[in-house]
Amino acid sequence: MNFIPSQLPGVIIIEPDIFGDERGFFMETWRAAHYAEHGIPEQFVQDNLSLSQQGVLRGLHYQHPDAQGKLITVLQGEVYDVAVDIRVGSPTFGQWMGITLSGENKNQVYVPPGFAHGFSVTSDSALFMYKCTRIYNPNTEFSIAWNDPDIGIEWPSASPQLADKDQQAPFLKDISETQLPKYQAEPGS
Repeated sequence: MNFIPSQLPGVIIIEPDIFGDERGFFMETWRAAHYAEHGIPEQFVQDNLSLSQQGVLRGLHYQHPDAQGKLITVLQGEVYDVAVDIRVGSPTFGQWMGITLSGENKNQVYVPPGFAHGFSVTSDSALFMYKCTRIYNPNTEFSIAWNDPDIGIEWPSASPQLADKDQQAPFLKDISETQLPKYQAEPGS
């Protein structure tokens, strides 16, 4: 397994070892001690699964104060997955990274607490699974506009299908700092 740091500190891309033959394949999707060795120490407490059609964009979502870390895998189909650093005071505040995840490449991405997350479905449909470090709390969930010009995400579609709450989401600059997580530098940095 390869654990690859992204340009956003804490966001990690995981390329699993895949063992396949004419019968199919096998891969390990989670082993706590192995992932902890590579900077993913969180305990996961909830698994989620969603099915979305092509053109659907979900996000950008985050919880505060109940921030969630997410380990993301696409089981079938393909998505463009995005993480945005929204930690007030972070050197990378407002910056984003994107990666294509698919049932074919079987890659994972870990998005730590303190980041907003979203994805856009680029195949006919996508079966999207993610492990969470905190339980979903609708009272502390917020959204940021998917098309925030200050963030400048290069989504694969300029006119995605959005949920009502995502259509109403504010730009990051219009969100009170009290509704955003705070950056805490790693010891020794």
